[in-house]
Amino acid sequence: MTQPQAKRRHAELAEEIRRHDYLYYVQAAPQISDREYDALYRELCDLEKEFPDLLTPDSPSQRVGGQPLKEFKPVKHLRPMTSLDNTYSQAELRQFVDRVQRILPREKLDWVVEPKVDGVAINLRYEQGRFTVGATRGDGVTGDDITTNLRTIRSIPMALTNAPDIMEVRGEVHMPTAGFKKLNAERGAAGEEPFANPRNASAGSLKQLDPRIVAKRPMRLVVYGLGEIKGKDAPTTHSGALGLLKKLGFPTPDKVWHCKSADELIDAINELDKLRRTLPYETDGAVIKLDSFEQRERAGFTAKAPRWAIAYKYEAEQAETKLKGITIQVGRTGSLTPVAELEPVHLAGTVVKRASLHNEDQIARLDVRIGDTVTIQKAGEIIPQVIGVVLHKRTGDEKAYAFPRQCPECGSAVTRAGLSGEDVVWRCSNPQCPAKIRGSLEHWCSRGAMDIEGGGEALVRQLVEAGLVKDVAGLYSLTLEQLMNLERMGQKSAQNFLDAVEASKSRELWRLIHGLGILHVGAGVAKALARQFPSLDSIAKASIDELKAIDEVGDIIAQSVHQWFQPQQNRELVDRLRKAGLKFESDTYRARTTGGFTGKTFVLTGTLPTLKRDEATSRIEALGGKVSSSVSKKTDYVVAGEEAGSKLDKAKELGIAILDENEFLKLCEKSG
Repeated sequence: MTQPQAKRRHAELAEEIRRHDYLYYVQAAPQISDREYDALYRELCDLEKEFPDLLTPDSPSQRVGGQPLKEFKPVKHLRPMTSLDNTYSQAELRQFVDRVQRILPREKLDWVVEPKVDGVAINLRYEQGRFTVGATRGDGVTGDDITTNLRTIRSIPMALTNAPDIMEVRGEVHMPTAGFKKLNAERGAAGEEPFANPRNASAGSLKQLDPRIVAKRPMRLVVYGLGEIKGKDAPTTHSGALGLLKKLGFPTPDKVWHCKSADELIDAINELDKLRRTLPYETDGAVIKLDSFEQRERAGFTAKAPRWAIAYKYEAEQAETKLKGITIQVGRTGSLTPVAELEPVHLAGTVVKRASLHNEDQIARLDVRIGDTVTIQKAGEIIPQVIGVVLHKRTGDEKAYAFPRQCPECGSAVTRAGLSGEDVVWRCSNPQCPAKIRGSLEHWCSRGAMDIEGGGEALVRQLVEAGLVKDVAGLYSLTLEQLMNLERMGQKSAQNFLDAVEASKSRELWRLIHGLGILHVGAGVAKALARQFPSLDSIAKASIDELKAIDEVGDIIAQSVHQWFQPQQNRELVDRLRKAGLKFESDTYRARTTGGFTGKTFVLTGTLPTLKRDEATSRIEALGGKVSSSVSKKTDYVVAGEEAGSKLDKAKELGIAILDENEFLKLCEKSG
């Protein structure tokens, strides 16, 4: 394929991928399967590898996240991002309308009501239709530059057609309820603390310095307005702005109400209150704004907020009940999680008997005592949690709770020492703790790991209590007779389970890695390890630095993986799994050629006198090297030809070795 042909095909692929991103992430109306989408994406990446000049910052391939940042730099908004005044009272909402009417006497006021998405406010700047800068609200004038993180969110368009020359788009980054539940399930499977609610998950994600982590989080955008706009006829109303944004491909609010009076506003917020539980994301209120921009200008601002808008906040549904006790759940990683045992109470459509207390620090912060009357609410209307104590109802008979320093399951000592220092989570130190064994077996049998049908909680508990299985390798020694002696286990059920155990021996290596339950290693990291290493044995022998070289693996995960293989007990477990006949070789391993360039990263820039780009790339890869499209501190050499441009400047700035064609060929000869 020639360069012009590649350029045309790349443009077609990029446009097609952006279109399918819009259909999937904005319209929720996909037209192709994941397999077909992946094929388009792979073709685009292959083209960019063969023709590095095709790679641009707005390419769909750049959404997966680059190298970690050292810090977020401040960036000034072209137009300030103001915050809104809040009210929880319909009477105060009527007073707000009256105040605006007094400022604009005898004028017809048209209002817009839209859901207040409970997320993180961000500002997106587009120049000549290209997404250039994304920032947090910050103090309203200056925010943190989180452009790299925002590029990973596929509902944010990277390029616009027929857009104003300069345009600031304001919106709310959030985590849909379904995505939040899935993320917390994955964190639980990896032995990590679940997020308290979707907003915290979104805010925590956007604060990550490593965009590769952000790329894995299921975040979306809903836009709610404009900041600065130049170069075309700007909209004169909020309705017009939302129409423009929707036309440009942005996700706008699911429903918007147009109102002409306080009574209509009250009707709208009441209707939204009924509707909001059906929306795919959390809402904590309604935003009421004047539709006319000209009227907004004349209404003006107070010292901190616009006079023409207000946020009506719905009271979170809460309930009071008695705390009867606190029990401790021990997870498969040994984590001790306190759970409030409550007198049953109705909350958000369900009967709640138990609620999360998260950890010892949370109990201390709330000063929760056994016998207290406590206030509970559902975090994001999903997870019941204790949020406070009703102090005036204390009788003096309440008892302070002492967090255990021994595991309630096995009596072993617990520790808060994490991989990176002190942890907020206490963990049982006994590798033979029955709760750990049960948890590890359930995880091993789960659909996301070894997918052994029948290996649920009930059977696992019987296997452990009967002393038949002490670790996952023990599953492969079970006999039909042993299983038939268990309660409610007939011959057919026992044989089906043994067949499922036997079938698991041929599962892919990433499932085995995930099934081992290594702290912080979920399915995604397990797949990355299986791609980068040919076998489980090679992973076990890998150094921390070798593990960290994988894009999906950071310091803490690398330490966790390395440390898991050190204890004799874990090495013996691996040997027993090997003898049981499980698959230790990776089907997805991408063999890396060894040679003089092994571990070296090259960047090609400019036009070389005789070598074509693909020829230079082939020479590097044949010697075990890697060709990257961008210059970073991890770059070892930049091979520069004529018209090298900004990549050469970056290499000089970072002090990276720069080679011309002759120097490059000599290095190839020396390293061959």
